[in-house]
Amino acid sequence: MSDEFQGRTALVTGGSRGIGRAIALRLAFEGANVAISYASRRDDAERTVAEIRAMGRRGLAEPCNVGRPEDVEWLVTRTGAELGPIDFLAHCGAISNLADHSQLSYEQWRETIDVNLNGTYLTVFAVKDAMIARGFGRIVTISSIAALLPRKMQIHYASAKAGVMALTRCCAEAFAPHDVRINCIAPGLVETEMAHVLPPERMREVIAATPMGRIGQPEEIASVARFLLSDESSFMTGQTIVASGGRLMMS
Repeated sequence: MSDEFQGRTALVTGGSRGIGRAIALRLAFEGANVAISYASRRDDAERTVAEIRAMGRRGLAEPCNVGRPEDVEWLVTRTGAELGPIDFLAHCGAISNLADHSQLSYEQWRETIDVNLNGTYLTVFAVKDAMIARGFGRIVTISSIAALLPRKMQIHYASAKAGVMALTRCCAEAFAPHDVRINCIAPGLVETEMAHVLPPERMREVIAATPMGRIGQPEEIASVARFLLSDESSFMTGQTIVASGGRLMMS
């Protein structure tokens, strides 16, 4: 543990559970004060904040639908007022479900794009101007290996997550002159509630196709996020890091 996170402010969307929760707790462990957002799980969010405060950090939980501009604006304003200017953003808020092409409605497509892609845009753009003005900012977005492999039951989800990668690359070039870095993580199957949209037999197939022979843990993704938000990755921006147990290997 270094002191580079000490006393700084981190915002983690989707921080009440899964990967977001693991990142929030890791950043608090590293010394950051952490605000989290949640969609509906208030009890889970309050438990996460209680753990953050038990480490001696300041914590905050706010409800937020990241696909709604007014919600995101309020979240960022509230975080700044309570914890100070946002130094680190880990955008984890997302939804996932399965749909055959014959059943995929426009409403389902639009909701998935609104939360997963538009939500990433809204959150990143809500924090980037203040980061640029201060000459410091570190951002991590969360995509998925679904964006890099065919997914016949996740046309909507994979398309949104591919957009997250493209947004990250383009923002990286735009923000780099201002010492604001943004990178992306593309996890494989990780032990979260979202992973269980897959039926058990499909999960077994995925694990069998994973060279490491197991599902990932949220804390393992949190370690990657910590690296990307830290000075240890100081010469990296615009990158997508795959963490999939070897299931997808980038050349």
